[in-house]
Amino acid sequence: MSIALYIIIGVAVAVSVAAFIIGFHWRAIVDKTYKEKKIEEAEQEAERVIKEGQKEAEIQKKTAILEAKDEWFKAKTNFEKEAARKKDHLRQQQQAVKEKELDIKRREETISKRETEFEARESFLNSKETTLRTKDNELTRLISLENEKLEKISQTTMEEAKKMLLENLEGQVRYENAQMIKELKDQARDEAERESKEIILQAIQRSAADTTVESTVSVVHLPSDEMKGRIIGREGRNIRSFEEATGIDVIVDDTPEAVILSGFDPIKREIARIALEKLIVDGRIHPGRIEELIKKSEKELEKKMKEAAEEIIFDLDVHGLKPRIVDLLGRLKYRASYGQNVLQHSKEVAILAGLMATELNVDPKVAIRAGLLHDIGKAIDREVEGTHSELGAELAMKNGENEIISNAIAAHHEDVAPISLFPILIQAADTISSTRPGVRRETLTNYINRLTKLEEIADSFRGVSKSYVIQAGREIRVMVEPQNVTDAQSEEMAGQISTKIQDDMEYPGQIKVTVIRENRYTHYAK
Repeated sequence: MSIALYIIIGVAVAVSVAAFIIGFHWRAIVDKTYKEKKIEEAEQEAERVIKEGQKEAEIQKKTAILEAKDEWFKAKTNFEKEAARKKDHLRQQQQAVKEKELDIKRREETISKRETEFEARESFLNSKETTLRTKDNELTRLISLENEKLEKISQTTMEEAKKMLLENLEGQVRYENAQMIKELKDQARDEAERESKEIILQAIQRSAADTTVESTVSVVHLPSDEMKGRIIGREGRNIRSFEEATGIDVIVDDTPEAVILSGFDPIKREIARIALEKLIVDGRIHPGRIEELIKKSEKELEKKMKEAAEEIIFDLDVHGLKPRIVDLLGRLKYRASYGQNVLQHSKEVAILAGLMATELNVDPKVAIRAGLLHDIGKAIDREVEGTHSELGAELAMKNGENEIISNAIAAHHEDVAPISLFPILIQAADTISSTRPGVRRETLTNYINRLTKLEEIADSFRGVSKSYVIQAGREIRVMVEPQNVTDAQSEEMAGQISTKIQDDMEYPGQIKVTVIRENRYTHYAK
C-alpha cells in the first residue's frame, strides 16, 4: 500500500515537474512571441512617426520657400519702384543739366561773337584814329596858313575873326545840336525797344512750357460696374456719407466702370478721389470706413502738396525758404487762376524772370525767387481779407524774405511803387505766362468764385459747422451744430440762407438749400 502510494506520489511529482517544464517553455514561447509583436509594432510606429515628420518637414520647407519667394517679390517690387523713381529723377536732372549746358554754350557763342565784333571794331577804330590824327595835323597846318592869308586880306586880327565866326555859327550850331539830340533820343528809344523785345523772345523760346487748364471734375475708374452699387450703398447711405464728408458731388451714371467726382474746390476734389480709390481697393465701404479714409487722404494730400513744392524748389535751385512758405507753395498745386494751375504758373514766371535777368546782367537768383513767390498770397486770399499781392508781400516779410523780394511780390500788379528792376521783370514774365494761347479760361474762375460765394453765405450764419456746394452749384448742403441749433431753427435757417442767396447773387435756374442737423452717439466695446 505504501509502495503504491509512493508510486502515485512519484508519478504525481513527475507529472507536476513535466507540467512545470512544459508551462515554463510555453510561457517563454508566448513571451517571445509577444515581445516580437511589440517590437514589430514599435518599429511600425517609429516608421509612421518618421514619415509624418518628413511630411511636416516638407510642408514647412515649402511654406518657408513660399514666404521667402513672397518677401523676395515684395523686395524686388519695392526695389524696381525705387529704381524707376530714381531713374526718372536722374533723367530729369540730366535733362536740366543738358538744358543748362546748351544755355551756357549759346552764351559762349554769343560772347565769342561779340568779342570778335569788338575786336574788329577796335581795329577799325584804331585805324580810323591814326587816319584822323594825320588829317588833324594836316588840317591844323592848313588852318594856320589860311588864318595868315585871311589876316592879310581882311586886315583883322585872328581874335576878331573868331568872334565874328562864332557869332555867325552860334545859331546854326544850336539848331544842329537840337536835331542831333532828337535823333539820339529816337535812336536810343528804338534800340531799347528792340533789345527788350529780343530779350523777351529769347526768354520765351528758352522756356518751353505745356499749356494745362484745370477742370472741375475727376474720373475714378472702377474694377467692375458692380462696385457702383457698393459705392451707393443700401438706400444711398454710402454715397450720402461720402458727399457730406467731402463736399464733392459723386456722379454715378451709365459710363462703364467709372464714376465722376464733381466739385469746384480742387483740394476737396482730390481728397475725395484719393479716398474713393482707397475705398475701392479696401472693399469695406460703409460710413465709418468712409470717414476714416477721408481723414487719411487729407494727410496724404498734405504730404503730396509739400513734395510737389519741394520738387519745383529743387528744379529752380532756390534755397533757404521757410517751411511755412513751402507748405503754402504746395497748396498752389490745387489752386487755379482762370483755369491755369498757379504752382506751374509760378514756376514758369520764375524761369522767364531768371532768363530775362540774365540777359540784363542782373542777379537771376533774385528774379527766380521773386517769380516763384509772386503769387504766394493766393494760397490764403480766400481765407484772409486783402489782395493776393499784399498778402504775399506780408507773408514773405514774416518768413524772412528781404525787402527786394517783398517789393517784387507787392508791385507785380502795380499796387505799390517798385524799388528795383525785379518787379518789372516779374510783371513781364507774369504777362507772358498768363497770356499764352489756351492757358487761361475766364469762365472757370467766374464759376469757382460763384460757388465759393455760396459757401461763404452759408458759413456766415451762426451755428453752421460746415457747408458744401454740390450738383455744380445747384444745391448747397449746410451742416449745423446740433447742440446750438434746434430743428425749428434749422428749418428757419434754410429759408434765411435762400433769401440771402437771392439778394446777394445772380445765378441761372434755382439753388436747393438743405440744412442737416444730426446727432451721433459713439461707444466702444472693449
